[in-house]
Amino acid sequence: MNRIAITGIGVVSPLGSDIVTLWDNLIQAKSGIVPVEDFAELPVTFGGPVRGFDPSRYLGSKEIRHLDRYSQMAVTAGLDAYHQSSLKPDTYPAYRTGVLVGTGSGGISTLEKQIPAFIDRGPRRVSPLTAPMFIGNTASAELAMRIKAKGPGMGISSACATGGHALAVSMRFIQAGDADCMIAGGVEACLTPFAIAAFASMKALSTRNDDPAGASRPFCADRDGFVMSEGGAVLVLEDYLKAKERGAQILAVLCGAGMSQDAYHIVAPDPEGDAVVYAMKKAIGDAGIAYDDVGYINAHGTSTPLNDKTETLAIKKVFGNYAYQVPVSSTKSMTGHLIGGAASLEAAICTLVLNNDKLPPTINLDTPDPECDLNYVPGRAIDASVSYCLNNAFGFGGQNVSLVIGKDMG
Repeated sequence: MNRIAITGIGVVSPLGSDIVTLWDNLIQAKSGIVPVEDFAELPVTFGGPVRGFDPSRYLGSKEIRHLDRYSQMAVTAGLDAYHQSSLKPDTYPAYRTGVLVGTGSGGISTLEKQIPAFIDRGPRRVSPLTAPMFIGNTASAELAMRIKAKGPGMGISSACATGGHALAVSMRFIQAGDADCMIAGGVEACLTPFAIAAFASMKALSTRNDDPAGASRPFCADRDGFVMSEGGAVLVLEDYLKAKERGAQILAVLCGAGMSQDAYHIVAPDPEGDAVVYAMKKAIGDAGIAYDDVGYINAHGTSTPLNDKTETLAIKKVFGNYAYQVPVSSTKSMTGHLIGGAASLEAAICTLVLNNDKLPPTINLDTPDPECDLNYVPGRAIDASVSYCLNNAFGFGGQNVSLVIGKDMG
């Protein structure tokens, strides 16, 4: 199949809302997890709010009022990626450029405000903008309008795998001939009191209220849940040959994708990890590379007891003895879990790994779980030149996606 060039990246994250700041904080092993004032009365009082996010760079005050926070993030990250790629509205025909930005929960902050208004003051007090603010395809639509993209467009949602699926499906659109260029990724703005209460109620979140920066502890024996964050990333994907023809700077190549679902449980992974194994094998096979060509794995690594040991087992099943050699890290140890924005942010991080020849660490890995015994790059970044990265993402509902991202070999 034709290769897919990555030519632009836009990010909004707890470690920065530009790629330079994000990367610097990652390799310095900094945590973006902090106490959140609005959560003071909740069971969990911390999270990962975005840092450096300024929607007014692209949006006027009226637009900001009329867009939910998740759409503001998507437009900002999407336009950053678009500008980095040096695309113009006439670079490709309008119907050959698409937008696919996903979200796990959509405009949840809008719903949190409007539902009490409905209950307390009646239906006439509900804003007429409520529906377009909370639906999950608004981010894609708003971004498409700003760049005049009339090709394939939609929202997509697969919980924590959303951003990965957005990239994988966009890749397939280009390979199928339905588009020459896709602006794709995932964003999330569910760092809200109601969302925290909901996830805390199901015992999914870490409760280390006295140590927010140390709360996200992937693969550690005393991990106690994930840490909720907000943000995401949008990437520009182009047909490789067309990107070359126009003289684009190719940051990396999206080489392969594998998708599957556990068909096992709505929130717990299949303990055998067989569908995850399938997704990883499919991605590597799709890329046409050998297993030991993978030089780095950005793990889903949520810091939950079940996910981390299941993913470890699946990596062993895929890579055999090489599983103990390939470097693995969970950057969620620093960013927290961006839900629908996590996988695309981590795809962006893999692209930065390929361009900077450094591997970000897994922080807070103080006491390794005996069942999690791989090469997890603990504590600090390491120098390493790798040709291919594998990026894993698994969502509630057992929906899985793995991506292979490689250096541009010309």
